Amino acid sequence: MTEQKVLDQSPLGSDTAYVNQYSPQLLFPIQRDLNWHKRGIERADLPFYGEDLWNGYEISWLNLKGKPVVRIAAFVIPADSRNIIESKSFKLYLNSFNLSRFENEEAVIALMQNDLSLAAGGDVRVEFFHPDGMPELGRFEGKCLDELDISVTHYQPEISLLSTGERHVDEMLYSHLLKSNCPVTGQPDWASIQISYVGKEINQEGLLEYLISYREHGDFHEQCVENIFMDIWTHCQPESLIVYARYVRRGGLDINPLRSSKAIAAVNLRLSRQ
Repeated sequence: MTEQKVLDQSPLGSDTAYVNQYSPQLLFPIQRDLNWHKRGIERADLPFYGEDLWNGYEISWLNLKGKPVVRIAAFVIPADSRNIIESKSFKLYLNSFNLSRFENEEAVIALMQNDLSLAAGGDVRVEFFHPDGMPELGRFEGKCLDELDISVTHYQPEISLLSTGERHVDEMLYSHLLKSNCPVTGQPDWASIQISYVGKEINQEGLLEYLISYREHGDFHEQCVENIFMDIWTHCQPESLIVYARYVRRGGLDINPLRSSKAIAAVNLRLSRQ
């Protein structure tokens, strides 16, 4: 099935009923390899490790006495799982807990881990936080590129903007200027992105122009970050590379994909826009 046919079947951009009773069938998976195949990459040859770290800020259910319980959740989905989970369907699924009764928090976590793992086709981890116990705001380390004085003419991804010099560096760079659009609704998706690498120095002006070039591009968060990783990996050929984006929440969820040339875990570093 083509990516467009898959998107046509998703709840994105469609009127949907608000379901407040537990309904795992609301989850809508989208095959990750649809994006990989566009770049001629097979699952066995993925050039990255990584995970998608979601935070859910509207998690609630009823205890056995009918009293609401409220939590914040972190969901970690492996980047090599078979599917991403479409965000509106994820939101609808979480809403379906709102008027459902459960014995305790552990039962809800176990249920969500099972449902999300089945939908993703990989082992999903779920962690709950009390509203008073969410991690404090932080910030990216490294140099912010956003004050560079550049002229911008590309608003669709342009790999030719990337270039390297001869100097060998180990550095962290970040920007708050990443924006892409939902591939179905066209709604804007805003993010901050950090790029950590070792290798020939990447031209910073060109890198910032390249990141800005996603401004009118329609794709899912996970696919944007994967493509940024793969463009830098193939065009600049660093010895090691980590690309980590923190997206502004929409519908009570934020999505934070990390792609890396080595196996590492994403730190849940909540930024000021989140």
